[in-house]
Amino acid sequence: MLRDATMTFVGGGTMGEAMIKGLLNQGLIEPSRITASDPMPERRDLLKREYGVHVTSDNVEAVSRAEIVVLAVKPQVFKRVAAELHGKIPPDALVLSIIAGTRISALQKGLAHRAIARAMPNTPAQIGQGITVWTTTPEVSETQRAQAQTILSALGEEIWMDDEGYLDMATALSGTGPAYVFLFMEALIDAGVHMGFSREVATRLVLQTVQGSVALAKATRRHPTELRNAVTSPGGTTAEALYQLEKGGLRTVLSKAIWAAYQKSKYLGGLSEQ
Repeated sequence: MLRDATMTFVGGGTMGEAMIKGLLNQGLIEPSRITASDPMPERRDLLKREYGVHVTSDNVEAVSRAEIVVLAVKPQVFKRVAAELHGKIPPDALVLSIIAGTRISALQKGLAHRAIARAMPNTPAQIGQGITVWTTTPEVSETQRAQAQTILSALGEEIWMDDEGYLDMATALSGTGPAYVFLFMEALIDAGVHMGFSREVATRLVLQTVQGSVALAKATRRHPTELRNAVTSPGGTTAEALYQLEKGGLRTVLSKAIWAAYQKSKYLGGLSEQ
């Protein structure tokens, strides 16, 4: 699917590197068919040294012969990059954007290009354990859609949606989600230290507890409520702890936080169209 394609990554930062690494580790494409464009010499040197891909600082040169162009730049530099690439991407190429908050309409207008896939990955994609929600424009062919799916699968799991609006929802739930999990883990570790564990031991206990709980949920496919009830004995320690969490409004606060992130994502998306 990708082996004979030519790919260009505009932006060779953390997520761009993660995608390159995943594709190469899975043998989906040869390094010689990948070009990475980045303004930072140290990033170009790293990508060339570690992965054997072609590197350049010239975005226009990088996309000139590409069949797939991955946009992996920060949202605040998109307009400058778009001005460089406006009308320069081959008409039959697929553009795959992982730029947070930048809507398809802004991508099409800025690049003067129609065949676009927009994706919202999350940070565990850096180790191939992410999940990405994505969508495509009608101009994306079946072959190109399959190529996009293959690329995103290198980052972990992927879910295609037929409405771009779901990407704002994904931004608030799965895109921002790791931060919620890390904050929860941090709070658990601090509680362990408060009780008397060393920070090293508390961290080890929490990391394995979270990892094991996720693995159990995925392995059993049981609803989280069932799994929680299985741990909660009447009048026991878990029941007392859960009572305090519910009394403190954990569900409400979390729901409000995710809704706020969703509203912010829609607002920032609107700015990208201006």
